[in-house]
Amino acid sequence: MYRIRMVDASDDEIADTLADLHRLTFCDAAAMPPFEKGTWWLAYRGDDAVAFAGVVPSTHSRNCGYFSRVGVLQRHWGHGLQLRLMRAAEAQGRRVGWTGIVSDTTDNLASANNFIKAGYQLFKPEVPWAWSHTLYWRRSLR
Repeated sequence: MYRIRMVDASDDEIADTLADLHRLTFCDAAAMPPFEKGTWWLAYRGDDAVAFAGVVPSTHSRNCGYFSRVGVLQRHWGHGLQLRLMRAAEAQGRRVGWTGIVSDTTDNLASANNFIKAGYQLFKPEVPWAWSHTLYWRRSLR
């Protein structure tokens, strides 16, 4: 029903699709990420892109990736797309030799629950990089 594909975000059409999905899933709650950095995936239902994720090398945790975004259109919630996108990013992280992946959530209970389901654990970074009420997540890739 759904298929996940790693995409080339330097392709203008792909970058436009990622930007459209970002606007639809994050509205104005988060700045547009630099799609030219990192590795990106799209989830499709038929020919329609319905979810996306991106991971970049972490600037906060040594030899780790950082989920810069994971977004799913609301009408496609409940189909495990965030988990499938997370697993795709983890597989890529293993291929490039990362020891783990980190991320954060702020005021997003559904996303926090998905991190828990995916085996991520809460942690407190030495230098927090977001808001005072942000939750920080990590998962070992070993």
